[in-house]
Amino acid sequence: QVQLVESGGGSVQPGGSLRLSCAASGRTFSGYTLAWFRQAAGKEREFVAAINWSGNRWNYVDSVKGRFTISRDNAKNTVYLQMNSLKPEDTGVYYCAAESKRRYSIYVGSSLTEYDYWGQGTQVTVSS
Repeated sequence: QVQLVESGGGSVQPGGSLRLSCAASGRTFSGYTLAWFRQAAGKEREFVAAINWSGNRWNYVDSVKGRFTISRDNAKNTVYLQMNSLKPEDTGVYYCAAESKRRYSIYVGSSLTEYDYWGQGTQVTVSS
């Protein structure tokens, strides 16, 4: 079992930045694809970004390209999401997720159902 714990959320003005972290415990996730999803109030959870096990392949939803960067530190069992130029529409609960079936692969998929470990989420609010 892998436990994922997100941190780094908060309130920020439009144009500001936040860095989210997600730490894993219970089992190393060095071979797993990791991703961030978000869910705005009253909306479905949506894909934000994914990174493969080695950190050399990425995938982003179009709305965050050029503003968000996903990265990972396998030695620290941690995945990050650097969010710059934040907009009000980025507001929501951000979840990290791990996909364990395709270990050591190039997979960076956006399908929510493919991820089998989830954190509890951290709130991000972008408002003036």
